[in-house]
Amino acid sequence: MPAPTMTPEQRQAALEKARVVRTKRSELTKKIQMGVLKPEKVLEDVKDPIIGRMKVKSFINAVPGYGKVKAEKLMAELGIQETRRLQGLGSRQMEGLKDALK
Repeated sequence: MPAPTMTPEQRQAALEKARVVRTKRSELTKKIQMGVLKPEKVLEDVKDPIIGRMKVKSFINAVPGYGKVKAEKLMAELGIQETRRLQGLGSRQMEGLKDALK
């Protein structure tokens, strides 16, 4: 299915919206890395589109003490696919993630 044809104004608006979302997600990641936000608190707000559409792997990597290998190991233990986003996690996966990141 081909992408819909957009006017230059629509394209510009979509690009601006995507830029704003990326900026907010980057700020969120930095707050988690600095310890300002606790991972449990972020996971409670998963209905927020900025948080919910974040990839699980990038979220875990933002948590202090978790790198690439440790994040992949945790995801494998919880049965989370690498491409999964936070809003797409099942209840058991979400609870397991909350418990592991306490």
